[in-house]
Amino acid sequence: MANRFFIGYKMVAFLLFSMIGLKSLNGQNCSAAQNYALNRPGVVMIKTVFSANVYVNQMKMDEKFLNHLLDSIQRADTAGAIFSPEQKLDIVFKAMGSRPERFFKKTFNYIEQTQQITATGTGFFITGDGYVATNSHLIDRDNAFVRRQFILTAFQQMTEANIAAIENSWAVKLSAEQKNDLYDSYASVYSKLVPMTLSDLKKTVYVVYRNDQPDGSVSTETKEASIIIKGQPMPGMDVAILKIETKDSLPVLKVADDQLPKVGEQLFVYGYPGPVTNNDFVSAESAIEPTLTTGIVSAIKKSVNGWPVIQMDANINHGSSGGPVCNSNGEVVGLTTFGSLENSGGLAAGLNFSIPVSILNEFIDSVGIDVQVSGSTKLFSEALDLINKHYYQKAMRKLEEIKKINPGYATLYTLIDDCKDHIGRGEDEGAKNLKYILLSVAVVLLVSGIAIAFRKK
Repeated sequence: MANRFFIGYKMVAFLLFSMIGLKSLNGQNCSAAQNYALNRPGVVMIKTVFSANVYVNQMKMDEKFLNHLLDSIQRADTAGAIFSPEQKLDIVFKAMGSRPERFFKKTFNYIEQTQQITATGTGFFITGDGYVATNSHLIDRDNAFVRRQFILTAFQQMTEANIAAIENSWAVKLSAEQKNDLYDSYASVYSKLVPMTLSDLKKTVYVVYRNDQPDGSVSTETKEASIIIKGQPMPGMDVAILKIETKDSLPVLKVADDQLPKVGEQLFVYGYPGPVTNNDFVSAESAIEPTLTTGIVSAIKKSVNGWPVIQMDANINHGSSGGPVCNSNGEVVGLTTFGSLENSGGLAAGLNFSIPVSILNEFIDSVGIDVQVSGSTKLFSEALDLINKHYYQKAMRKLEEIKKINPGYATLYTLIDDCKDHIGRGEDEGAKNLKYILLSVAVVLLVSGIAIAFRKK
C-alpha cells in the first residue's frame, strides 16, 4: 500500500514539473520594451542652474538728435515728398541703426537684473543611496561661456522692454523689420557704450526623477546634488559623480564589467533630448519620461588622449549627454557624451559616441563607492520576470515589498494595477497551476482509492 502511495506522489511530482517550467530573464537578452521597463526608473534628469546679478548703465534717447531728424523729415514732407507714417518710422530707425551713438547715451543710473540660466542633461543612479553618474560638461561650463549667456539673455530682455516702451510712448505698432533695425541699434549701443557686468555668479546642480503616488498620479522629485568627483569635458574624461540625500532604496542601473562591447552589438540609449523636452506640444508633466533610442556599436575608436570611445548609430541630441548606454542584458556599457558635427554646425545623425564604463569605473573606484544593485531594484527585476511569465500574484508580493522601502518607485503602482487586472481576468499562471495541481492530486487519490478497494476485494 505504501508503495502505491509512493507511485502516486511520483505522478503528482511529474505533473507539477511538466506544468511549471520557469526560466529567469536575468542575464539573458531582453527586448527593447523589457530593457525600458527595467531601467526606466533609474534614469534621471540633470539640471545645472547658474544665477547672477547683471548690472548695466541705464540709457536714454538723445532728444536733440531725434528732433533734428524728425524736423528734417517734416521739411521734406511739406516740400512735396509725401511719406506714409510707416515710411517715416522706417527713416527714423534706419538713421538710428547707421549712427546709434548719436541717438542714445548712457546715464549714471544702473539697472540691476537677476538672471538664471539652466542647462539640462541626463544621468542615472548607480547606488540605492543616491550616487548618480553623468557627464562633467553638464555641471562644469567654463566661466566665459556662462558670462556670455548671461549677457545675451539680459540684452534680449532689456532690448525687448525698450522696444515695447517705444511702441507705447509713440502709440505705434512696429513691423518685424523695424524691430530688427531697433534690435541692431541697441546691440551696437550695449556693446560699445553701455557694457554689462556680472556679480554673485552661483551654480547649483539638481537631480530630477519620477516619483509615483498611490492614487496613480505622477510627480517629480527635485533634489540638490553635491559633486563628489568630476573629470574634464571632452577631450578629457568627461565623467562626473553626484550624490543626493535620500531615505529610500532608489532604482539602480547595473553597471557592466570593463569589457568593451563588440562592433555590431545592440545598444539601448536613454536620454532627455532637448527637442523633445522643450517641445511646446508635449505636456510639461511628461518631460520627466526619458526617450529610448536603439542602435548598434558602429566602431570602437580612440579619443585624442588615447582612451577608447564607443561609436554608435543610435540617435541622440543636446540634452541626452550623460545618459546610460545599455546592452541587451540591460547593463550599462557607456555614457552618451558627444556627437559629430555637420559642415552646417548641426549634429550629424547616427554618428555619436559614448564613454565606456571602464572610464566610469575609474572614477567610482577612486572615491571608494560600492556599486551594487539596490534592494528595490532586485525586487523590481524579479517582479518583472514574474509578470513576463504571467505569475501576477507572485509579482504582486514583490511589488508590495518595494512599497515598504521606496513607496515612490517609478511605474510601481502602474504595475500593481496591471497585475490586479490580469488576476481579475483569471490570467494568473500560478492560480491555473494550483488548480491543475489540486486536480492532479484528486485524480491520484481517486486512483489510489480504487486500487485499494480492488485490492481488498
